[in-house]
Amino acid sequence: MLPPLKPISIKDRLSIVFVEKGEIDVIDGAFVVVDRDGQRSRPVLTHIPVGGVACILLEPGTRLSHRAAALAARVGTLLVWVGEAGVRLYSSGQPGGARSDRLLYQARLALDEGLRLKVVRKMYALRFGEEPPARRSIEQLRGIEGARVRRTYQIMAERFGIRWKGRDYSPDNWDVSDLPNRCLSSATAALYGVTEAAVLAAGYAPAVGFIHTGKALSFVYDIADIYKFETVVPVAFKVAAAGPVNAERAVRVACRDIFRQTKLLDRIIPEIEGILAAGEVPRPDPPEDAIMPAYPDPTALGDVGHRR
Repeated sequence: MLPPLKPISIKDRLSIVFVEKGEIDVIDGAFVVVDRDGQRSRPVLTHIPVGGVACILLEPGTRLSHRAAALAARVGTLLVWVGEAGVRLYSSGQPGGARSDRLLYQARLALDEGLRLKVVRKMYALRFGEEPPARRSIEQLRGIEGARVRRTYQIMAERFGIRWKGRDYSPDNWDVSDLPNRCLSSATAALYGVTEAAVLAAGYAPAVGFIHTGKALSFVYDIADIYKFETVVPVAFKVAAAGPVNAERAVRVACRDIFRQTKLLDRIIPEIEGILAAGEVPRPDPPEDAIMPAYPDPTALGDVGHRR
């Protein structure tokens, strides 16, 4: 009998892997992408260390077997179907998401306007490195944030020598957008995928947001925006300035590298806890029979000095 799976923690994983034009399956216990090019005598298998990846983004042209989806769920890897413009089409659930005590805590903070404002102010401080103006409502802070974001885009564009017309893209028509906007869309899709994987692993609900509301990934957008201008926005503008033949692929590779350099996966979950703690209400203790947000650590056969 094989020992039970013990998934790798989010902070120790690779951030993202993009897959396109292939069949994803489990062969001999391995998570593989099968390329069945008719010009080859036999299909080419590309192995993916699924248990060591936080998020796998599936592009048009991919097909996923039931066994592959089941294995990804068992090891806690988020699968996200994305369109050509990086638009999220569908994502599978991940074990451990929205645990009842965490969900009730998150919902309490979001439903009380006073507590919600404290959380939003903490997000603002983390994003811009300074305390927000006093005596401002959430709507006012959202307006201030929007103005600063637009100005930051302009500054970034000038820094990399790019003619910037503003953030403008069409999810339904990828080719209508200019190169900088296409690079930004690809970069933010990667950031959102990693952030959603971390939110789910921590046991919270992606839809219960504080600044963003009314969307399936509102909380994901809230958290991802804290890191956006530190990580993926400079990467997107840098790639756009270079003008490579395959800009979208160049953006993905650069995002993967910047996620590693900034230790993003180490930071997201602790900072989520710190952000919610700004509400200054205690988090409820989980019920005795609660399912933990990650995976149970089975009792070992020996003491702590034994290898498992």
